[in-house]
Amino acid sequence: MRLSALYRYPLKSGKGESLNQVSLDKLGLDGDRRWMLVDEASGRFLTQRAVAKMSQLSALWNADGGLTLSAPDHSPIDIALPDGEAELRGVTIWRDTLRVPDAGDAAGAWVSEFIGKPTRLVQVPLDRARTTQAGYGKDDDQVAFADGFPLLLIGQASLEDLSNKVGRPLEMLRFRPNLVIEGSEAYAEDSWKRVRIGDVEFRVVKSCSRCILTTIDPQTGERSEDREPLATLQKYRTVADGAMFGQNLVNDGNGRLEVGMPVTILE
Repeated sequence: MRLSALYRYPLKSGKGESLNQVSLDKLGLDGDRRWMLVDEASGRFLTQRAVAKMSQLSALWNADGGLTLSAPDHSPIDIALPDGEAELRGVTIWRDTLRVPDAGDAAGAWVSEFIGKPTRLVQVPLDRARTTQAGYGKDDDQVAFADGFPLLLIGQASLEDLSNKVGRPLEMLRFRPNLVIEGSEAYAEDSWKRVRIGDVEFRVVKSCSRCILTTIDPQTGERSEDREPLATLQKYRTVADGAMFGQNLVNDGNGRLEVGMPVTILE
């Protein structure tokens, strides 16, 4: 088995970046989901679930931690990593509330125009990260703005099996994984507990429950009228927590990943 693809999502619910190699820190892939859009009035997070056109919002992470945003019919904007003087804004993501640096008025004006209502762009530094979903993993596991855990893994064979059941090829980016594994059987990842990729070890902490976001075409931003692939997943992958596809991981330690690295199942 080998690592066949790497994806990073610098902005929560923005477009993904395909990578050949990347470093890891305590919050997963370096630069992954460290930025987020929030409603200016409430501070509540925004995603494609409610704003489907966010799938057309490109966010490229810069080596200094900043961000470049671009979208159709919008000029790109470079946004610097907020410094120690940045305003802290109270935000809510699922059940978590936290105070994180605001990216400033220029960024706010740009994202407000794109979204169509007053919106702010915020960033989470390491020292303001959330803890992962209670009841899974370790008490000191942390996550940036990903829904619950730092990393998501999917087996390529699992996607191919789902595509066959749906009756058409499906894009891996519909499911927004960070790590794609080639060479395993379909859904083999369901039984994994510990994995090593290169020199980095990962704990498999929870299956990933899928939502309406999987029905959004990552290329066009349009929702499928037949609710696929979610409708098919619900027929054969549903448990008490929902329709499951992919596994959430936590990395134990830092390191570097590169496409093509061998994958070893430790447990």
